[in-house]
Amino acid sequence: MTREEKFNDYEGFVEKFKPKKTTDDCYTPPAVYEAVKAWACRRYGIDPACTVRPFWPGGDYEHFDYPAGAVVLDNPPFSCLAKIVQFYQARQIPFFLFAPGLTALGLTRHGAGVVYADSRITYHNGAQVNTAFVTSYGDNAVEITPDLGEAIKAAQQKGRTIKRTVYQYPANLLTTQGVLALARHGVLYELPRREAVFVRGLDAMRAEGKEAFGGALLISDRAAARKTAVEKTFTNPDTAAKIWELSARERQIVKELNSKDNKRPCAAP
Repeated sequence: MTREEKFNDYEGFVEKFKPKKTTDDCYTPPAVYEAVKAWACRRYGIDPACTVRPFWPGGDYEHFDYPAGAVVLDNPPFSCLAKIVQFYQARQIPFFLFAPGLTALGLTRHGAGVVYADSRITYHNGAQVNTAFVTSYGDNAVEITPDLGEAIKAAQQKGRTIKRTVYQYPANLLTTQGVLALARHGVLYELPRREAVFVRGLDAMRAEGKEAFGGALLISDRAAARKTAVEKTFTNPDTAAKIWELSARERQIVKELNSKDNKRPCAAP
């Protein structure tokens, strides 16, 4: 394997040893979960003490020890939600689960009901998802309930009043959000493959249990300068923000990218 291939394969190598996130990277903010739990308990007469959460990193809902009278109230991985619903229906375990709003209707095929509210939830990883809820309770195939949406909005607004650390990425990192911002502002920007390498996040971010949602590109100094120049036309740096710093390993990768950039072929005459 060449040196370049080693750099390009590093993230894939590290990824194999990362614990998989069983909730499809959408961890529910505690305030939102409690608001949903309170609503469901009132609506269906559920004893809050009987609710269980079998979905967590490394957990196995199929072998979870469900006590008598348990009610599953949790945010499961959306990618296998149909299988999960069928599992609980077959065992007559009552449930009220978070579900993707755009595809939840199909879960009615399995005898479940879907509760809709105006609930666009911002999860811990920054993802904003139109969220519905699938349940074994009631006789409705579909229920639209404004009060649940209001409860979720209030919970999210309460969370926003808490002062949080604002982070700023270094110039040499181009995130998915950064790409979308450039596109939204009508910016013409081109990034040659030789000037970039895909990463999940920075080493400093991993040390705090964070990563760049959607992934990012570590880019050469030349590409970073071009990006910074166009970003200045529509953004103002937050002087109070914490700037993620590149590690020695990442600076070495940038150095390699700079080297490849300096060897770019001359333009055709």
